[in-house]
Amino acid sequence: MGFRIKLTCIIVLMFGFKMFSQDNSTIRREGGGRNSYEDSLTNRGLKNRAARQRPPLDLYKIISIENDTTIVDTSLTVEKLYKYNYLRKDNFELLPFANEGQTYNTLAYTFDSEKVMPEFGARARHFNYMEVDDIFYYQVPTPLTELYYKSVFSQGQNLDAFFTMNKSKRFNFSIAYKGLRSLGKYQNALTSTGNFRFTTNYQSKNNRYNVKAHYVAQDLLNEENGGLTDQALVNFGGGDSQFNDRARLSVNFEDAESILDGARFYINQRYDLIKQNDSVNKNRIQIGHILNYEDKFFEYRQTTPATDLFGESFVTSNLVDRTDYEELNNRVFVEYSNNILGTLNFQANHTYYNYGYNSVLVREDETIPNALQGGIVAVGASYRKAYKGFQLKGEAQTNVVGDFSGLDFNAEASFKLKDKAAFSGGIHINSSPANYNHLLYQSSYQNYNWYNAENYENVKTSSLDFKMESKKWFNASASLVSIADYAYFGRNNAGLVQSFQADANVTYLKFKLNKEFRLGKFGLDNTVAYQNVSSGMSYFNVPEIITRNTLYYTDEWFQKALFVQTGFRFNYFTEYNMNAYDPVLAEFYVQNDQALGGFPLLDLFFNMKVRQTRIFFIAEHINSLVSPSDYYSAPGYPYRDFTFRFGLVWNFFL
Repeated sequence: MGFRIKLTCIIVLMFGFKMFSQDNSTIRREGGGRNSYEDSLTNRGLKNRAARQRPPLDLYKIISIENDTTIVDTSLTVEKLYKYNYLRKDNFELLPFANEGQTYNTLAYTFDSEKVMPEFGARARHFNYMEVDDIFYYQVPTPLTELYYKSVFSQGQNLDAFFTMNKSKRFNFSIAYKGLRSLGKYQNALTSTGNFRFTTNYQSKNNRYNVKAHYVAQDLLNEENGGLTDQALVNFGGGDSQFNDRARLSVNFEDAESILDGARFYINQRYDLIKQNDSVNKNRIQIGHILNYEDKFFEYRQTTPATDLFGESFVTSNLVDRTDYEELNNRVFVEYSNNILGTLNFQANHTYYNYGYNSVLVREDETIPNALQGGIVAVGASYRKAYKGFQLKGEAQTNVVGDFSGLDFNAEASFKLKDKAAFSGGIHINSSPANYNHLLYQSSYQNYNWYNAENYENVKTSSLDFKMESKKWFNASASLVSIADYAYFGRNNAGLVQSFQADANVTYLKFKLNKEFRLGKFGLDNTVAYQNVSSGMSYFNVPEIITRNTLYYTDEWFQKALFVQTGFRFNYFTEYNMNAYDPVLAEFYVQNDQALGGFPLLDLFFNMKVRQTRIFFIAEHINSLVSPSDYYSAPGYPYRDFTFRFGLVWNFFL
């Protein structure tokens, strides 16, 4: 992986230098609308360059794996502020740890997974692990580059560099690398991560063959310290100024680190059996094939075992726990489309999986195998139809051969009320095995060894969902979820973390509302979520209220050459029994002994947009300068102190 990352950096830098040499005289302004051209800030060379203006932004397309298409957007909005973070997505329902690139505690849950197979463990390390759905494909009339930069907390930087171009109208490729290094404020909390992505998509001359493919290589390394010691927690909350230097606070250990490393190759191709003569989809038959191969591992290393925290160890030094996983999935499908009947898809797929360890563990009372290995055959079908503003969608799949049973069913109906609002509602039923690290786990720590594959039932999830989206009124969503045989991590009678399966159902309600108010140059954006767990409270904990309120001011300065956005962002969630973090598993576990939360988070920001460049200045958690030190991301892990951060998102168009 180290060689891959070095090679990637060289390639990205080469593209970056090329893009810096571009002529930026043809850039246009957003103020006159997305398809209007930006007035030149100087008249120098205007006549010679008039014929070289950039194509409209709506020709720069971003395509998801489901063929949903958006366009490149260089505007500066409050939504862009919410996505200006390490994950590059709105993290309203997540609470980050103290250092950039560490994990996140989950404040609210979404149960929309369609998996019928177990997932790899170490879920606390997967927030920045890019899955198939996180990769996008592009169609651009001219080469496009985007640079993301944001300062970190100590001794490091965060950069995401992206480049895409079309070699022809039918062939596009993109290359990107996101790298982070941050020492952090606390002892032994360094993060060093890298995400390399390469994508390509191609369409034949006759438009009958289409292929999308990507290669992703990722390594996410975190030093682990086990959180603050009991005395350090007292010192943290005591207000003694000598501990404002957080490196003076003692941590439970300083000799551990974990790494999640993975590589994936994905190809999605389809072919039209009937040549399409026009855009009206009268009768269309497509056959297709999807290949997804992924190889990953999670490793936890520690020089001296922390037996007082994690129990007795089989080794006395140089502890190394490594879990390997390999999966190869092949899917074939046939799809029939008719402008009257809709689209019907039939599919069959085979999955080879190999999860486990190098050796078998033999105890007096049990034998824990070293691997879960085999093959699964699944079949499925889907249907979708659009009619007079209505959209109907249904899909189902089930495992028919193999050691794991699984079922997923999803039905959804949506309706668009002209330009006023869009409504959707649906039902989702899923039955799938618990994640692999619930079924089988081995570690040098004696307590972290179990085999549950033969006695764990499938986790059964049923949900009713409703959503409304309206710029004129408000955005709202509601979910009512029931979970049977819920698998979770918690403490056993000895106070050590193990896997459990709940003996009672979880009933979970989430309601989310968003509304923005505008008055002249001022705006107030409000998002609030209400959650209630009516059963299963002892192993499913969430805050009752989460809220985010952003008051901001926007204006155009210097003859509209500079767009300014400034204001305050306020976040808050009610106190609850917050999940604790276990570094050996890289998982969060349920605890009911300590209620945390109930502290406000106030940020001050001043952002600017010059042409295609968005510049951000953010003073984070400014109220911590005067408030008590009672803010935590998880038990034993303090939240971030006040810090000033800055950076930019910069697009280049050739």
